[in-house]
Parts: sequence; C-alpha cells; structure tokens
Amino acid sequence: MIRGRRRDLLVIGGGPAGLAAAIKGRELGLDVLLLENREILGGIPLQCVHPGFGLHYFGEDLTGTEFIQRFVDKFERMGIECVLGGHLSSMSLVSDLEKEVKVITSRGILSLRATAVVYATGARERHLHEIGVAGSRAPGVFTAGEAQTMMDIYGIMPGREVVIVGSGDVGLIMARRFALEGASVRAVVELMPYPGGLTRNVAQCLEDFGIPLYLSHAVVAVEGSKRVERVRIASVGEDLKPLPGTEREIGCDTLVVAAGLVPYIKVLEGLGVIRDESTRGPVVNDLLETSVPGVFVAGNAMAINDLVDHVVEQGERAALGAFEFASRGGISTRRWRVLAKGANVRILVPHMVSGEEDVTVYARVSRPIRRARVVFPEIGKELRLPVARPAEMVSVRLRREEIDRAGDRITMEVLEDGRG
Repeated sequence: MIRGRRRDLLVIGGGPAGLAAAIKGRELGLDVLLLENREILGGIPLQCVHPGFGLHYFGEDLTGTEFIQRFVDKFERMGIECVLGGHLSSMSLVSDLEKEVKVITSRGILSLRATAVVYATGARERHLHEIGVAGSRAPGVFTAGEAQTMMDIYGIMPGREVVIVGSGDVGLIMARRFALEGASVRAVVELMPYPGGLTRNVAQCLEDFGIPLYLSHAVVAVEGSKRVERVRIASVGEDLKPLPGTEREIGCDTLVVAAGLVPYIKVLEGLGVIRDESTRGPVVNDLLETSVPGVFVAGNAMAINDLVDHVVEQGERAALGAFEFASRGGISTRRWRVLAKGANVRILVPHMVSGEEDVTVYARVSRPIRRARVVFPEIGKELRLPVARPAEMVSVRLRREEIDRAGDRITMEVLEDGRG
C-alpha cells in the first residue's frame, strides 16, 4: 500500500462541486488533493453540450462543457494536485482530526490521509428495476446518462424511435437531443400530474419540437425479443398506481429511463453519517459538515440540484467549512438552530444553522403553487414567488441577524398567497 503525506483537505470527486471546493480550499491556503475516479476532470457537464449553464454564477448562458472548462482551467493553473483514475474503496477515522481514504488505482492501493474531507461524488441514476416496470429485458433500454454519454462523448445513436420515462430536466434535455439528431421521440411519460423539469425546458425541449408529454402516466411493461419493440403505458390515479382499462401501446426501439437521481453516499454510510430520508443524502449543518466531524459534502451527493450554479456554491461553502475545521482543529462551538420543514416543503438543506454568518438554504416544495409565499414564522421573514414547483429548487438567503432572532428552531413554509 502506497502512503502519502497528510493533506489539509482531500476532495473526493472532480465534477463541479469538487472542483469548486478544491479551488476555494487552495485560495484559502490549504494543502489540497483531489481524487477523481475517471481519467479526466469535469464530471457530468463534460457530456452536456446544451446551453443553460452559468446564468447565475457567471451571468452568462454557457453549454455544460464551456461552464466546466472554466473550472478545469483554473484548477490546472493553480497547480492543485490530483489523482485521476482512483476508485474510492473506503474511508475511516484515524482520529477526529485525521481521516484515511483507501483508493484503488492501476498503481496499486493508495492510502490518502487528510484533516478534512469534502465528499462530492454526485449521484447515481435510478434504473428500470427501481420503478417497477415489468416485461422483457430486451436490448434498447438505457438510462439517460448512458444515452447521453453514447451520443455526446462517443457519437453513437442509441436508437431511432424513442420513449423517455421521466420529465425531469435530464429527460427533457435528452428528448430534445434525440430530436436534434433526427430520431422520432414518441413520448415523454411522467408519473406525476405536473412536469418534473424546469418550465423553460418543457417549452424548449418538448413544445418547440412537438413531442407529446403524458402526465399522470406510467410505463408498465416493455416488450420485444432481439430489440425493444414497444412499451405499454397506463394512466395512474391519485395513488400513482395504474388504472385498469387505460393501457395503450407505443411502438419504439429504445426506452430511456430518466427517473431521477439518488445521492451516491455509500462510503459515507459506511462511515456512519446520519442520512436524511427525504433527500437521501447526509444531514448537514450550515457549513455542510455531516454528522462525522471534518467530513463535508456538497452538490448532488448532498441533495439533488437542478442548477449546476447551486452545486458550485455548495462546493465553495463546504471548502469554507473545511478551512475552519483544518485551521482551528475543529468547528468552533456554536448554537445550532434546527431548520425544519413546514407546510408544502419536501426537501430542506442545510438541517442546522448557527447564525454565525449569512447562509443560503435550499428547498423543494411538495406540490406546485402559483403566487406562493415563502414564510419563516419564527424570524418574521417572508417573500413571494410567482410560482413554486417541485422541479425547481427554491433558494433563500437567511441573514445572520435574522437567524439570531430565532430560538432553537426555524421553520420554512410555502403557502398560497391569498391576494387576488
């Protein structure tokens, strides 16, 4: 086993959150090492040739590749050390101020040690088995990420007659991508009664191309022998279960599963971090520190984001937390207030705030509301939104003085604005 010197900060993951954390850590003066399991930095945006990136962070409309290249270039200019092609095997605590990470590489097993860790491994895709689709397992079934990689990295068309399961942003963007390459996108099938992606993506990816969107529908079976030949879809009721007598067939040679993402935190679970069942990521404080001291998390490994701009913000925030931990020998004693989900709030991070400084909270609503009021009753804060949708992350800046007014709990509610 190869051992190296102990670093101040080890960043795990070379996508947007990881690169942002490594850059910020180095700017703060930390000795930083980044670990990436692929042979190239950049993560998922490398295969995102569509625009819509950087509107908040850079104030520009960039493709995913343009957006991430700016971070890769800055990372390389700063001379930050990295290990490519290193597969994370395990993480353990040597002491409160030292973590050991074992990494499998082509050169053997590396043992990396650091005072603080930022975990930014992203998320995994939900697959066909997780969404209860019956029928044959004929060739022609892909996850959205697999299809996107084939098309935008290797230039291979997965199919020509396509049905997409899921109307989240990835599913919508893939519908447009197939259409632009001349494929016939027969349908986008969505279980919920509303689209899962951003409103602009519904318009630009489906409506502009005349692609049908079936809301409150599910793919119930896949049929085919040597290749997918058709899928059966059905309407679903309020319980999201298929309604008898509503089935219909759609002919296709390709089924793309874009049924959502799940934070990939297997190694953190092995370390014993506390998990939030709603986000399926770790419970974190406002420094994005998990329940294990000195282990921070950012990006889609924490909670699924719809904007990469938020992912980068979280990477930088986690690096600030890591800097405090590494430079002071731990996070200073603070008065933590629980950030609690109120009416119509399904996801809310971070889970605890201190009031030591301003903090951005990220939330998703349970159902769409037009003319919404975002209310924090304990601190008297309220703002209005023209619409709040489950697909769109709501981000709110809480000021230090507002948090200081609270007791031990701050609740976030999203209510209907009663004004006409």
